[in-house]
Amino acid sequence: MDRFDAMTAFVAVAHHAGFSAAARELGIPLATISRRVADLEALLGIRLLHRSTRRVVLTEQGEAYFAACRRVLEDLKDVEESVSGDYRSPRGELSVTAPVGFGRLHLQPVLLEFLAAYPDISLRLLLVDRLVNLVEEHVDVALRIADLADSSLIARPLGNAQLIICASPAYLAKRGTPAHPDDLEQHDCVGWSTLGIGNHWWLRDHGVERTLRVRVRFTTTSADSAIAAAEANFGLVQVPCYQADAALRAGRLVRVLSAFDCAPTPVNLVHASGRLVPLKLRAFIDFCTPRLAQRLTRGAQAPEGSPTAAPPRGRRTRQPATTKAVPGAA
Repeated sequence: MDRFDAMTAFVAVAHHAGFSAAARELGIPLATISRRVADLEALLGIRLLHRSTRRVVLTEQGEAYFAACRRVLEDLKDVEESVSGDYRSPRGELSVTAPVGFGRLHLQPVLLEFLAAYPDISLRLLLVDRLVNLVEEHVDVALRIADLADSSLIARPLGNAQLIICASPAYLAKRGTPAHPDDLEQHDCVGWSTLGIGNHWWLRDHGVERTLRVRVRFTTTSADSAIAAAEANFGLVQVPCYQADAALRAGRLVRVLSAFDCAPTPVNLVHASGRLVPLKLRAFIDFCTPRLAQRLTRGAQAPEGSPTAAPPRGRRTRQPATTKAVPGAA
């Protein structure tokens, strides 16, 4: 048995979830594909695939072996192209995942630029607000907005995402600009959360992180919807800076209480570790990193306040002990 041919057949079957499609891709008979996978299972002493009349599904052991085989075959291809001088341009298929909001607003435009620059690469984008297992879901690279746990993944830092509070200039002119988190008691707020009402905001006062319950007049499950309500003068809203970027730059919203912003959350591109990173993945990371980092900074650089906003009414506010957040830190 040729180990390389057997691994290639197995990867094709797993990728297409079927033997017939794999045979068509490789241009070899169906019986040959089936025999190579069976020989590989016999050699390893494990079952790699659950077979049925309708589909083929990887076993738990097959999932791990599939990820390893893909890396081995991609590494081998890169080495062969490198030593043969056939390293003309990146090619192949990439699978990328990201949170829905950031992915739709900021990652997708960069991905389309990337595809235009690299015509031999095709791309699958998975936008979901959950943690994706790169190995189990056959994903090459993920954009994650979170403190990364220790793992075997390789991370490329992009910057930070900052939760910010903002409102429309008209709302602030009518109701006043809050100068301290306690002033939020006198304001209408727009809440959003995919899990519920979203009536708790996160702030930092005198260097101490605190969770503040706010009075929510309108609540929704989408940050875009919450921003639209704030633009329509229904109250203050707390959203990630990258979600409010367009509204801030257009002047439809302005920032308030930036001295009390909670600690920013790191944003990274992560991918599986390996001795060699496929050329297509290296090209993707090198292309996307500076463009995504630039997009992350814009929302945090918006100035605070509005020239038409009136001062807070009837409250004596405390001056914060902490300094104002440095523009561009998020």
